[in-house]
Amino acid sequence: MTLTNTSKGAEMMELAVESLETPALTKAQLAELLFDQIGLNKRESKDMIDAFFDLIAQRLVDGQDVKISGFGNFQIRTKAPRPGRNPRTGEAIPIQARRVVTFHASSKLKEQIQTGGTAAS
Repeated sequence: MTLTNTSKGAEMMELAVESLETPALTKAQLAELLFDQIGLNKRESKDMIDAFFDLIAQRLVDGQDVKISGFGNFQIRTKAPRPGRNPRTGEAIPIQARRVVTFHASSKLKEQIQTGGTAAS
C-alpha cells in the first residue's frame, strides 16, 4: 500500500506502508510515517494527525460537509425515524431519527482504486 500526494505542482511523494502489522491504517501509523518520511518530530507528527482528524470531526458535528480534493466527500445525512423489528423476537421497534456520516469517493480516487494506483494526476 502506498500513500501518494499528487497535488498540482508538487513533486510526487510516496510513503511506503508495506510493513504495517494490522490491515487498518491507524492514526499512530500515520504519525509515524510523518516522522519517518517528512522529518517532523514525533510530537509534532502526532499533534498534526490529531488536529487534522479533530477538525474533520468538528465540522461534521457542526453539520458541515467535508470535501477533500482528489479523495472524496464526507457528508452528514439525516435519517428519518422508521419502523424496525427485533430479528430474534420479531417485535416491532421504532428506530429513532439520527444523523449519519456518508463518504463518497472522488472520481480520481475511484480511478486509482480500479487501476491499482497508477492513475495519472
